Amino acid sequence: MLADSHGFSGFSTNDIDAARRFYGETLGLEITGSDGALNLHLAGGGRVVVYPKPNHEPASFTVLNFPVDDVSRTVDELTAAGIHFERYDGLNQDERGIMRDRGPTIAWFLDPAGNILAVLEDPAAS
Repeated sequence: MLADSHGFSGFSTNDIDAARRFYGETLGLEITGSDGALNLHLAGGGRVVVYPKPNHEPASFTVLNFPVDDVSRTVDELTAAGIHFERYDGLNQDERGIMRDRGPTIAWFLDPAGNILAVLEDPAAS
């Protein structure tokens, strides 16, 4: 029924201008806007809508994953751009916040609204 629909995901923010700067300038994504929301254009044609919500509460789970060919290099580049990587109790993460022992190599960070994002290693991402 929906096999041919170009689905997309979305999540909220409490500051659309901060989100525009973060996703566009810091992360380097192509951003367009409509009706007060942002469209994040992802490689491969995917799209995510970030919309303003006055009573926004950050998601307690990862809302957006970015597959990369080298998590260590990407973490270094994002850290140099001012991004702080999260450390979670009970996970075996190194000093930079990278977890390597369960599933793909992965590291988590927050957007300005506190939503959880991740970079995860996928050699096919290059």
